[in-house]
Amino acid sequence: MVFDPALLDFADSGAPVPVRAATILPAVRENIEFTTADGLTLLGELALPADGDIRGTLITLHPLPTHGGFMDSHVFKKASYRLPALAGIAVLRFNTRGTSSPRGTSDGAFSDGVGERADVAAAVQFAVDRGLPHRWLVGWSFGTELALKYGALDPVGGQVEGAVLLSPPLHRAGDADLAVWAAAGKPLAVLVPELDDYLRPDAARERFMAVPQARLVPVEGARHLWVGEKYAARALNEIASTVLGRPVELPTEWNGPVAAPPA
Repeated sequence: MVFDPALLDFADSGAPVPVRAATILPAVRENIEFTTADGLTLLGELALPADGDIRGTLITLHPLPTHGGFMDSHVFKKASYRLPALAGIAVLRFNTRGTSSPRGTSDGAFSDGVGERADVAAAVQFAVDRGLPHRWLVGWSFGTELALKYGALDPVGGQVEGAVLLSPPLHRAGDADLAVWAAAGKPLAVLVPELDDYLRPDAARERFMAVPQARLVPVEGARHLWVGEKYAARALNEIASTVLGRPVELPTEWNGPVAAPPA
């Protein structure tokens, strides 16, 4: 049976608690599904601020599914745990075609970033149809390739405000895609780990010079997978700052009810 996130068991200790990797803060959460233009049903989860005041929306694009990437990849899961409560940001996570997670398996098969164009469009359209405001793509690794290839093209380009990229390898996305972003003028925040396996800050700076509005953020000590709370928290701070348009340092403690992931 697929777990219903609306059934999470929250408890309040009456004292501030540290926000750790598995700390789930309050939100309105639901399992979702939507259909692509080529008829595939994709599975995901939507987490909304509990007070209903949505200041921004993330549409997350996960790392490479053939190498373990899925909607629960840890930075995106932590975003869904924290950002609705700490920043008023809605978080939409989903499995691209053929990708599995505890939520289930989306229809179809991995298409090496080609068929996934329809997945990106369907996820963004879902957010539009739900009336979620200030929509941003947030890609990680393979997900950055999808954001760069399709995020500035219609229909998605007219439906999102910009994109945040975590660990862009620039394998499938190339100079032509960067040129489209440059012409679109949409904001692009590029978070590049100092010790990335594929593209490090100096090389990234040279490549992204093609996009004048791109803001490159080198992250000292970080690696491609953003392992460690220090680096995951930095990524979430940068994401929230970009989406909200002001510097954000997310609290590391929470005074209120919290839940833990189901066993």
